[in-house]
Amino acid sequence: MDNSASSDKPKGFNPMLWDCEKQGCFNKLRRPKIEVFADCFPRRINFGDVDGLVELNGQGLLLEWKTGKGTLPMGQRIAHQNLTKDGKFTTLCVVGNAETMECSAYGFFWQGKWNDYRMANLEDVKNFIRRWAKQAQA
Repeated sequence: MDNSASSDKPKGFNPMLWDCEKQGCFNKLRRPKIEVFADCFPRRINFGDVDGLVELNGQGLLLEWKTGKGTLPMGQRIAHQNLTKDGKFTTLCVVGNAETMECSAYGFFWQGKWNDYRMANLEDVKNFIRRWAKQAQA
C-alpha cells in the first residue's frame, strides 16, 4: 500500500487487506473468540467488540456500527454511558450498511448522555468525526 505524499489517499488510510475469497473467513480465522472469557466476569458481563477506536490528544472516539433500526443492547448502552461520563470518550453510533457504507442515521454518547439518532448520510457522519477531531486538537 502506498502512503506516500503523492498518493491521493489520506495518510491515515488503513483498509482491511484480508481477502476472504483467497484467505478464508476472517471471523473464523482471525477474530478472537471472546466468548471463551465469559466465565471471567460477574453476572452476564463479557467482552464486546468495538468497531472503531481513535485517540487524539487524550480524547477517544469509539465507533459502533449498527444495522436495521440501530438498536443498542442494554449492556452496550450502560457501558457507553459510563465510558463517556467524564468527557474523555465519545461514542458515535452509526446506522448503515457496512458493505456499501451507506448511512441512514447517527447518534452519540457524550458525558454519559445519549444524543438520539438523527437522519444522516456518510458525509454527515464524516463531518461529525471532523468536528470531534477539531475539538480534540483544540
